Amino acid sequence: MGRMLVEIPIPPKWKRLWNTWDLRGFIMLSLFLQTFLILMAPFRKRTKHKRIIMPLWSAYLLADWAASFAVGLISNSQGNPNDTQGKKGVRVAVENEDLLAFWAPFLLVHLGGPDTITAFALEDNELWLRHLLGLVFQCIAAVYVFVQSLPHNRLWISTMLMFLTGIIKYAERTRALYLASADRFKDSMLTEADAGPNYAKLMGEYFSKKQAKLPTRIQMVPEPDRAGKSATRAKRGNLTELETVQYAYRFFNKFKGLVVDMIFSRKERNQSRDFFLNRTAKDAFKVIEIELNFIYDVLFTKFPVVCCKTGAISRVFSFGAICSAIVLFVLKNKKNYKNEDVMITYGLLFGALVLDLTALIMLAFSDWTIIYLRESPDDELDNKSRMTRIVSGVLRFMTEGTCRDTTKDATTDNMQLKESATETRKWKIKGLRRSWSESISTYNLIYYCLHPYSTFWQFLSRYLGLNDSLILDEMNYAKPEKCTEELKNFIFEELKSKSELADDLETAKEISSARGDWVLRVEDGWVDLLKHVVDVDYDQSLILWHVATELCYNKELEKASKKVINVRRDIAKLLSDYMLYLLIMQPNMMSAVAGIGQIRFRDTCAEAKRLFTSGKSREVNQDQNQTQGSGNMKLDWEQINACIEILEVWTEVPPVSIKGDRSKSLLFDSCILAKELMDIEEKDKSKDKWLILSKVWVELLCYAAIRSRANTQAAQVSRGGELITIVWLLMAHFGLGDQFQINEGQARAKLIVGK
Repeated sequence: MGRMLVEIPIPPKWKRLWNTWDLRGFIMLSLFLQTFLILMAPFRKRTKHKRIIMPLWSAYLLADWAASFAVGLISNSQGNPNDTQGKKGVRVAVENEDLLAFWAPFLLVHLGGPDTITAFALEDNELWLRHLLGLVFQCIAAVYVFVQSLPHNRLWISTMLMFLTGIIKYAERTRALYLASADRFKDSMLTEADAGPNYAKLMGEYFSKKQAKLPTRIQMVPEPDRAGKSATRAKRGNLTELETVQYAYRFFNKFKGLVVDMIFSRKERNQSRDFFLNRTAKDAFKVIEIELNFIYDVLFTKFPVVCCKTGAISRVFSFGAICSAIVLFVLKNKKNYKNEDVMITYGLLFGALVLDLTALIMLAFSDWTIIYLRESPDDELDNKSRMTRIVSGVLRFMTEGTCRDTTKDATTDNMQLKESATETRKWKIKGLRRSWSESISTYNLIYYCLHPYSTFWQFLSRYLGLNDSLILDEMNYAKPEKCTEELKNFIFEELKSKSELADDLETAKEISSARGDWVLRVEDGWVDLLKHVVDVDYDQSLILWHVATELCYNKELEKASKKVINVRRDIAKLLSDYMLYLLIMQPNMMSAVAGIGQIRFRDTCAEAKRLFTSGKSREVNQDQNQTQGSGNMKLDWEQINACIEILEVWTEVPPVSIKGDRSKSLLFDSCILAKELMDIEEKDKSKDKWLILSKVWVELLCYAAIRSRANTQAAQVSRGGELITIVWLLMAHFGLGDQFQINEGQARAKLIVGK
C-alpha cells in the first residue's frame, strides 16, 4: 500500500521571506537573548516571582540553541549563488560570504554567555565536559565558515579578532562550569597531603637513645598558630560596610566547604563563633547574606573566573578587539553590502561593545572588586591613600547613595524634598544590592481547607492529570510575606543564647538536635507539653504545632476588643505558616525530615473539610467583615470562625483511642495542644504562650536547617533565597551542628632527652 503525502501549500513569497530573513532573524534573536540575560539574571537571586524566573529559564535555554542554529544557517548559506538559485528546495545563498564569516564569531561570543549567568541550576555545572566539546565543535564550524570565505574575504582581520574574543568568552564559561562542579569544587578546598611526623626517623632516634640508656620520652608539643593573633581576635562593635564585605569573604573562604559536606576544625569553629557572638543581629545577617552572595557567584556566574589577573587581561583584550573590529568595519568600503546586512553587522558590533561595557561595570561595582582591592579587614586604613578613596567611593555609591543636605539655611520644604529623593535612591540601590528576596512564603492549612478550587478548576486539573499538583497549590495558596527585622532579631538572639551554652561540641550537637524539647525543658511550667514533641515524628510535630498555633492565633483575634500588635504572636504565626510551606511545597528541602508529612496533611485537611461542611459553620456577618486588625489589615472572619468551631469540639477522649491507625489526621490532637497552651497561660498570667510558641518554632526551623542536604541549600541561592538557608549558615557560624571534628590534631611529636 502506497503512502500518500499531503503537501501543505505555502505561498512562494513566504518561502522567499523565510529563506531571506531566517538567518538574520536568529542572529538578532541571539543578541536580544544575551542582552536580556546579562541584565535580568542577577534578579533571580533577589526574587521568587515566577514572572521573572520563567522568562529567565526560557531565555537561558533558548540562547545556546539560537546561537548554534544560526551558525548552522551560516554554514548552509555559503556557496555560489549562481549554482543554487535555480534549484528547487535549496536555500538562496547570501552574496557576501565575507560578511557571513564575520557574523559567525559573534555567535561564538554569544555561546560564551554573559558574566551574570553560566548555570541555571547546580546540575548544569556537571555538564562542563559537554560545553568543552561544544567549544571544540563550534570553533571548527566557525573556522569552516571562515575558510569558505577565503581568499576574497575583505574582513579577515576583524573576523580573526572576534574569533579570538569568542574563544575567550566560551572558554571562560566552560572553566566557570568546571570549577563549580561538585567534584572540582570539593577538590579545590583540599589541603596538601600531610604525611605527619617522620615515624621511622623518630623511632630510630628513640631506639638509639634507649640503647644508650639515656632517659628519653616522646612528648606532643602544640603547633604554633600560623594565622597569627589577628585571626583569633574577634572584632567588637558595629561593622562598617567595607568590613561587612571583607568578613563575609573571609568566612566564605573558610566555610564554602559546607556546600559539599566538608568537616571543619575546632579552631575554625571557635573563630567563627567568637566573631558572631560579638555581633548584632543586623550585622550578622548582612555578613551571612553577602557570604551567600559569594556562594551564588561561585556556583552560577563567571565572576570568580574573570576577577583575577588572567580574567583582567582577557577582558582588556576582548574589549580592545571589539573596538578594533568596529573601527576596521567603519573604515571599510561597504558599497557591495546590502543595507540591512550592514545594519545587522553594526548591531552585532555595538551590541558586543555594550554587553562588554555592561559586564565591566557590573564587575567594577561588585563585591569581588572590593575584595580584590582590599581583602583583609585587619589592615589599617589610611584615609589619605588612593586605594582607600577608591574602595570608599565604590561602597558609598553601592550602599549609601547621596548624603543628605541638612544645612540650616535650607527651607523645610526643600529639606523634605531632598530627604525624600535621597530615601528613594537609597531604596533603589538597596534593591540592587539585595542578596536575596528578603521574603518568606507561607502556607496555611485552615485557609487551604476553607478555599477549595472552583468546580471549573477541579474539572480542568482532573482532566489534565494535575490533581494534588504542588504548582497549582503554590499559585493559589502560597503567599509571600516580608521577613521582618523583628523575626531576624528573634532568631539571632535564640541562636546566640544557644551558642553561648555550647562551649563543647557534645553540647552543641545536643542543642542543634532539639526540635522544641529544649525550650520546653528550660522554660519553667511548660514541661507537660513535651509529649507533643518527643513522642511524635518531626513531620507530625510540624502539623500538630501549626494547627495549634493557628487556633490560638485566631482565638485571640476573636476575643480581643482592640487588636493590639503582638510581635511574638506575629513571629509564631509567620514561622508556623513558613514551616508548613517548606514541608508541603518544598519536599526536596525537607526530604531528610519530611517522613509521611504529605499523608498526614491530606488526612488532616479531609477531617477539617468534613467539619466545616457539616452545616454547623458560623456565617460571617457584615459587621465582622468591616472589622480591622492590627496595621489596618482586614481580619479573615471566615477563618476565625472556623478555628473557633474546631476549639468548641469536646476533646476529653484522645483521638488516637477512637481512630487508631486508620487515619493520620492531627486536627483534634492539635486542638488538645492549643487548649493546653491556653490553659497554662490562663492559670499563670506570668507565662506567655506566644513566647513559647515562637521559641518552639525557631527550634523546629533550626532542626530542619541543620539536617537538610547541603546541595539543596546551595541551590536556593539562585531561586530568591530561603530563610532556612540563612539559618543553616548562621548555625554553622555559631558552632551549632555536627560538621565539626571533635579532636584537633594541632600538635607534633618531639623527642625529649632528660628528665
